[in-house]
Amino acid sequence: MDVHSPEQRSFNMSRIRGKNTRPEIMVRRWLWANGYRYRLHRKDLPGKPDIVLPKYRAAIFVHGCFWHRHGCKTTTTPSTNMEFWLKKFDDTINRDQRNIQTLLENGWRVGIVWECVLTGKNADLNIFTKHFREWVHSNTMLLSVPNSL
Repeated sequence: MDVHSPEQRSFNMSRIRGKNTRPEIMVRRWLWANGYRYRLHRKDLPGKPDIVLPKYRAAIFVHGCFWHRHGCKTTTTPSTNMEFWLKKFDDTINRDQRNIQTLLENGWRVGIVWECVLTGKNADLNIFTKHFREWVHSNTMLLSVPNSL
């Protein structure tokens, strides 16, 4: 049983953003300050990447650890309505894999930045910047910060 009324739960869920999240804005500010020019949420690319660097043919997704199932401590599963949540998480993972594969097949390089590297007690933008600089100037097709997929 849910601890919130259906109205309160609906309100809570409506406040969860899909675009322009705090971690995404952190990455965008760093990119802009360091001379990387980008486009946002390109609808013509699979998965509408959060950030697209056309010059480098690179698409960056800033994934929330809970929704995209990173595996860190914030990747919890709600104890109520577990069947619904497990299906929702499986669908999200499958969609992510499909979109990444399609981008790679079309010659795009894909970077995934996990929320946990940018928020919380151990947040460190330097982890992202170190990995990003190496990746964007290399031939590596797939990047996942802080760890590989």
